[in-house]
Amino acid sequence: MNTFWRNARLATCAAILLIWFTGVMAPPPAFGQEKKASDQKPPESFDAIRHAAEQGDADAQVNLGFAYEQGEGVRKDYAEGARWFRKAAENGNVRAQDSLGEIYGRGLGVPQDDVEAARWKRKAAEQGYAYAQATLGWMYDQGRGVPQDYAEAAHWYRKAPEQELASAQGRLGVMYTYGHGVRQDYAEAVRWYRKAADQGYMVAQFNLGVLYDKGQGVPQDYAEAARWYRKAAEQGKADAQLNLGVMYTYGHGVSQDYAEAARWCRKAADQGDMLAQSNLGVSYSAGQGVPQDYVQAHMWMNLAASRASGEDQKKFADARDELAGKMTTQQIAEAQRLAREWKPKPEGQR
Repeated sequence: MNTFWRNARLATCAAILLIWFTGVMAPPPAFGQEKKASDQKPPESFDAIRHAAEQGDADAQVNLGFAYEQGEGVRKDYAEGARWFRKAAENGNVRAQDSLGEIYGRGLGVPQDDVEAARWKRKAAEQGYAYAQATLGWMYDQGRGVPQDYAEAAHWYRKAPEQELASAQGRLGVMYTYGHGVRQDYAEAVRWYRKAADQGYMVAQFNLGVLYDKGQGVPQDYAEAARWYRKAAEQGKADAQLNLGVMYTYGHGVSQDYAEAARWCRKAADQGDMLAQSNLGVSYSAGQGVPQDYVQAHMWMNLAASRASGEDQKKFADARDELAGKMTTQQIAEAQRLAREWKPKPEGQR
């Protein structure tokens, strides 16, 4: 048995624990992701809303915009929705300004234009609208429609949490974790993550778990880390599912349980998580927490190799090829077929 498999047997489901801040980050409540239904749906009949809107009632104009945007009582028409949002926005209506910023950001009924999105979001943010503040913070964070400016991002994120907007609280925690626009301060990161995590925000729950796991900003506490990983994992966050599997593998904060480790790794692997796929391959090869099955092991390691690059790709490919040396031609063909036909299964679609 070569070094890879000897180490892998001892470290089934081992994961790199990273704060959620990799690649392109989804915006906090950007472009309508966290709005209350009452902010988006017209409360009256379509005819009544139109009549009031035509008389210049700004709230009715906003509601008419939502009616066209959502197809409530009328055929969906983003361009017409944008027209009514603009009427109200130009008269200072904060919901309309925020909504107009969203549709420019998403290109719904108007040409997609981040600069124009930021302009309207700023108007709403300056009136104290939490969703606009959080989104404007994200735009400065990512350099979308405005020059990237972490300090300005932190400024707007900080305003939004005053109104208990969980996504902005969580994002401010990330700023303190990395020292983006603020002095790096893990304890302050923990404080903001906890505010968001207590409201059920799964990204913050995961990040809080990582800090407890690593003992950054708080005393290291595996039980508390596992508790927060579980909360995020149960909401479908693949990173949290993988890390919870790690906890069960080593008995950190939970009773050691290889079957439970494999179960959580499987959830993450089914969503396409590369590390979880490679770890599940190790589990099937070693028969740890699952019945030994070289076909399944080869399939999962093959999938991991297809998603990896650099040294990881070589490591997974070598492990897959070593497995092939223990398999029949028919078993290899079956494993390859399963890998070709595999499709990611987002949480809730299994």
